[in-house]
Parts: sequence; C-alpha cells; structure tokens
Amino acid sequence: MKFDEVIKGRRSIRGYKPDPVPRKLIEEIIELAMRAPSSMNTQPWNFYVVTGEPLDRIRAGNTERNLAGIPHSREFRTGGAFEGKHRDRQVGVAKQLFGAMGIERDDKAGRQDWVLRGFRQFDAPVCVIITYDRVLDGSDDTPFDCGAVTTALVNAAWSRGLGCVINSQGIMQSPVVREHAGIAEDQVIMKAVALGWPDDSFPANAVVSERKSVEEATVFVGFGD
Repeated sequence: MKFDEVIKGRRSIRGYKPDPVPRKLIEEIIELAMRAPSSMNTQPWNFYVVTGEPLDRIRAGNTERNLAGIPHSREFRTGGAFEGKHRDRQVGVAKQLFGAMGIERDDKAGRQDWVLRGFRQFDAPVCVIITYDRVLDGSDDTPFDCGAVTTALVNAAWSRGLGCVINSQGIMQSPVVREHAGIAEDQVIMKAVALGWPDDSFPANAVVSERKSVEEATVFVGFGD
C-alpha cells in the first residue's frame, strides 16, 4: 500500500478470524514500527507478543477479576473521566459501534458483553503488550515515544493486511497480564494491541470513527493570511 492508503484506510478492528499470525510476519511489523522517532533516540519501548494458551489465561483472568469487582490496576496514569467535547467524542464512537452491532441503549447484557470483549483482547489471536523501561518512569517523553511506536505498529500491521485495536481494557488487570505474559519487573505495562486477520463479517469492523477537521485542530502562525 501507499502511505496515504494506509493512513486513510486503517481503522480499529474489533472482530478477528481465529487464524494464527506467523511469528516472522509479526517480527517484520515490529522491526518496521521501531523506526518510529523517540526522544534523543532513547527507544524506551519493549514488546511482549502473546498468543495461544498464555493469552487464553490472560483473557480468563481479566474476565474473572472484572466480574468479581476487583478494582482496575493499570500501571500508568489515566486521568479523570472525560468531559465536554472529549466526552462527546467518546460517546459518539460508542454510538457508532453499538449501532453497528445492534446493541440498544437498554440492552444491559449486550453492553456488558461488549465491555468484556475488550478484557478478552477482542478475541484476537495475538496480543502485543507495549511496555517501557521502569528506570524512565515519570518522564513525559517516554509514554509519548511509546505512543509513536504503537501508532507505527498498527499502521505497519494494516499495510500487511492485518488489523489491530489499541486496547487499554486488556491491561487493566495488570497482575494477570504480568504473570501470564512473563513481563519483567523492570518494565511498566503501557498498552495492549489486539492483532489478527480482520473478520469482514463482524459489523463493528466497518465503523470508521469521525475526525475533527484541520481547521478545528490547527493554528497557523506567520503565514500572512
């Protein structure tokens, strides 16, 4: 694909075929993603790529703990609940997804199942867990750099016919993830990315989230107009 086709065509994939993804292909995608820029070339990121039985154990542990009401334990700051226009955008994409899936507002079971899909890594055959070196904890540059490499990863995957969704729910129960992915103590768990072959029959995969305009997002200074 051309660059513009990747950027404009990519969308979050929340339904996957069960087909395995070859390790060599994942290695190729990660190698490409790691061309992302980082602050002073620190490259703080690391990747734990999980599939098969270990991933099934993470799915089960996440689901059990959440249904039991165990508080979330993400290892990075999340901030407060969204408000104003940010909340509006959050609600907007939820409406798009629920509409595509036929989940009505009063369908509590359907909404609960949708939430649990996130804790199950959307049933993708692969989960890529992005971590960063704990020695850099507290640096604002470090999560910024991890965001850059994660964006590069999902775009690289898309260019090879794979789909992804960047997923915070999958690492909300960090003790489960750390145990079954074998994550070293010198690493901070940052994000998860569900990865696999898109299931084109899954309705939510057709959803393209709305974007604000260049005019809304940009201030031009010194251009003389």
